[in-house]
Amino acid sequence: MPTVPPAATPARRPAVDVTALLERGRNLATPVLRAAVDRLAPPMDTVAAYHFGWIDAAGNPAHGDGGKAVRPALAVLSAEVTGAAPEAGVPGAVAVELVHNFSLLHDDLMDGDEQRRHRDTVWKVHGPAQAILVGDALFALAGEILLELGTVEAGRAARRLTAATRALIDGQAQDISYEHRDRVSVEECLEMEGNKTGSLLACASSIGAVLGGADDTTADALERYGYHLGLAFQAVDDLLGIWGDPEATGKQTWSDLRQRKKSLPVVAALAAGGPASEQLGEILAADAKSSDFENFSEEEFAARAALIEEAGGREWTAAEARRQHTIAIEALDAVNMPDRVRDSFTALADFVVVRKR
Repeated sequence: MPTVPPAATPARRPAVDVTALLERGRNLATPVLRAAVDRLAPPMDTVAAYHFGWIDAAGNPAHGDGGKAVRPALAVLSAEVTGAAPEAGVPGAVAVELVHNFSLLHDDLMDGDEQRRHRDTVWKVHGPAQAILVGDALFALAGEILLELGTVEAGRAARRLTAATRALIDGQAQDISYEHRDRVSVEECLEMEGNKTGSLLACASSIGAVLGGADDTTADALERYGYHLGLAFQAVDDLLGIWGDPEATGKQTWSDLRQRKKSLPVVAALAAGGPASEQLGEILAADAKSSDFENFSEEEFAARAALIEEAGGREWTAAEARRQHTIAIEALDAVNMPDRVRDSFTALADFVVVRKR
């Protein structure tokens, strides 16, 4: 069953092949992305290739899971808002992917995550220093890819990407600081997730249009779509981070609970009040002081997940994902675009809130 049931879908909405949209973005962006990574000095080029799933730990060619490719799909789709060819959005798609993967490399190290996409993370295989250096290099490459176009539109796109990257880093800093607090409000959590996830999806949703010559009003509306889509995306990720199937997510059971993350289900449960909420608060406060937390049993994490669900955290987060999805779709009303492009944006939003990984 989907993690988040979709809201009622209008019967007249035409079917869109989301898999084809994702594959188109991936196929257009990957050759340019590979060429960008080839610019890196050894061994950063091979470390980055491992991270992207192009080679295994021994350097042999591989066909690893490269992720969902939502951001490249959005970037090339947004170019079509202006009437440009999807290829016009490729530099933006690649730049956004480089920033996204810069953040993954650093986040995995900071969070101590040993697995991503069913493989050992870069810091686990190649060491923390390489994870930091390659992440920094990908961030620098993102700016190069855009600015070497040498157009006014490229400069505008680079400014938007830079602002999104700064917000993303703010969000990661907030996320880390919240792990050491007993309580975080729902509003604080949404602000953090808007920075950490919403900002880059907002940029992906508009950057192709900017490169295609869209004005700021159009780009801002597309960013609103992407920002709220990012909040819906993260709400679903938060559900998967506690209740997701490890076979589908590639992460441990109760992943976010193991990291003491103050994700939306947790903060919503703590804010709900009632016996389960109070008991959860007492347990999590004790966990924060425990020196033996890493040795907790599966049953102990399962008990915490059960309390979160009993207090309403799971149900509230699923409803919030649907609410943010609705806001995202409504933002498209402010943009004049071909019906086919609008339907594709809507289908991608539907995909984000109904998934298992």
